[in-house]
Amino acid sequence: MQSTTYTLSERQKVQLVTMDLNAQYQTFVRRLFPNALIVFDRFHIVQLAGRALDHERLRVLKGINDHHDRNYKVLKSNWRLFHLAENQLETSQVKYYRGLNEYTTAQNVVDLGLKNFPQFAENYQTYQTILTFIRNRDRATLQQLVMNYRPNGTEMDTVMRTIQKNYLGIRNACLYDYSNGPLEGINRKIKELKRSYYGFSNLRHFFIRIKLIPA
Repeated sequence: MQSTTYTLSERQKVQLVTMDLNAQYQTFVRRLFPNALIVFDRFHIVQLAGRALDHERLRVLKGINDHHDRNYKVLKSNWRLFHLAENQLETSQVKYYRGLNEYTTAQNVVDLGLKNFPQFAENYQTYQTILTFIRNRDRATLQQLVMNYRPNGTEMDTVMRTIQKNYLGIRNACLYDYSNGPLEGINRKIKELKRSYYGFSNLRHFFIRIKLIPA
């Protein structure tokens, strides 16, 4: 099987590269494609902020000794609601929430979880702002977030430092429609291939099988 190589002049023609926020990837992408703009994948930006939000939620949970407390039930069983965009929360339709054992609206559940925990509420608002500029491709909101954010000693500070450090690539994510979603899909297929075949004794056969994966 013939290997494929690209000359420097060919690589200099690459204009955009989409990737996640891994710093090591950025180093060799800039070396391989010196003229390319980096566009960070929007999913990974939201994922990073979502993990920081969950970290603070779990910290709050550990501080609640009474596991029958309504606040504990809300934060423990209905965590998915805190990851929704605010405009997706139902404000009028009442439904039964099993963990809380009450009939109420999604908005009331979220309000209850934020009411007594101001630091968690700050992180929630930062997360919502990140969702806003990612979903609306709103560069003005991104700029305001970077300029106005005040550290509060939580994991969200790390997220904001990452955003500030990678500001241009994240701004590019608001400008361009490109995503590394297709590549992530191929990576998943490769992992499934390894699992289903219990590995390959011959690495060359493994690469051949990868090339046979439909795009």
